[in-house]
Amino acid sequence: MSQTFSDLGIKQQIQKSLAVLQISIPTDIQQKTIPVLLNNKEDVVAIAKTGTGKTAAFGLPLLQLIDVESSNIQAIILAPTRELGQQIYTNLVSFASYSPEISIAPLFGGIPIKPQIERLQTTTHIIVATPGRLADLVSRNAIDIKNISYLVLDEADEMVSALKEGLDSIIKEIPKSKRTLLFTATMPGAVKQLVQNYMSKHVIHIEADMKTVGHQGIDHQYVVVEPIEKLEVLLHFLNSKEEERGIIFCKTKAAVNKLAKKLAINKFSSGALHGSLTQGIRDRIIEQFREGHIDILVATDLAARGIDVKEISYVVNYHLPDTYDAYVHRSGRTARAGAKGLSLTVLQQEEVVDIADFEKELGITFNQFVKADAQSIEENNGLLWAKKIFKTKPNRELTEAYKTKIRTIFHHLTKEELIEKMIADYFSQTNLGNSKADKAKNK
Repeated sequence: MSQTFSDLGIKQQIQKSLAVLQISIPTDIQQKTIPVLLNNKEDVVAIAKTGTGKTAAFGLPLLQLIDVESSNIQAIILAPTRELGQQIYTNLVSFASYSPEISIAPLFGGIPIKPQIERLQTTTHIIVATPGRLADLVSRNAIDIKNISYLVLDEADEMVSALKEGLDSIIKEIPKSKRTLLFTATMPGAVKQLVQNYMSKHVIHIEADMKTVGHQGIDHQYVVVEPIEKLEVLLHFLNSKEEERGIIFCKTKAAVNKLAKKLAINKFSSGALHGSLTQGIRDRIIEQFREGHIDILVATDLAARGIDVKEISYVVNYHLPDTYDAYVHRSGRTARAGAKGLSLTVLQQEEVVDIADFEKELGITFNQFVKADAQSIEENNGLLWAKKIFKTKPNRELTEAYKTKIRTIFHHLTKEELIEKMIADYFSQTNLGNSKADKAKNK
């Protein structure tokens, strides 16, 4: 019989908020973590894949453990990116909708610091922050974290580099008696070092059912392409996923910009996301994606953290990730909240040998995706050409006299005849048109 949040010790006030959010059955990581956080005093290391409910696993008990009679900051939650931090903050506010006495503040970089300093002059119990901005506030003596009881490091495997810059200055300010809760999707060496350096010797380790939860619902596939056909194979795939939402991962910012430009030229509803964009632009693109105004995000690994959109039906690894951990985070963007999803990796022939290593290390199976043949690619290019024409805005700079001359040439043609002639002209300039003509001759 499934456990309820009441069985885990969550009080009625918070359960009311969960009911409004239609959250009724705890996930595996929540079942294992919540009672430990509520009933023990030790540090905790919890390992669970993305999309398994880690925010509620630490957020719900934290809300319950806050002493609202005290005006001190009692809990710090650190996240690697503003996007993920904002997602955590939004979730906590939702969980605390029937607990108005609990005050939560977001402290992220990329936005003016003065309003945050002013906000900290009022009662605050929990802060959700990125390491850099919190370290900045500490250096300005704008925040008092000397009395905190809880330090949460969320997505620690993605935050290691950021932590190197800001964590030391933060640790110096917080009491040694604080309780550290570390949540991560993977456990690379850098995170193990983090545990050794910053956590007590008596750590409780929790691991969700990684084999079933971590990749449940994800269909892992790969497609082998020649470099010259890589983009066209991708465009064919994207055309088959029309009106579905997905994320395409590239290794570098330059690659993201280049591919996003290609998609825009081919009239795909898409946006680019990487660390060099201003925070305002990143926020706008993510909101457009979340609201369904754009269908495709082209992103670097870190930039896509914190995007919790249930309707992402596919992920494309346009470049094979460098690490197994990166693959886990990428593929975890799809098949969230019990949905199904596809993780497609685009490979060149010499990279195929790496697939066996990913399968062995991650305990998953890849199936080969059959790429479109040359004729299908050419036909898809024709469809993209037609969409470009359909979405092209009229040229207002042309004179009416000139446009009248053009119309005169076509005036005796029906709409169907004009379309037929346009298609014939397009394909006469392609290999497909030539090959079809050759076939007709040979019959």
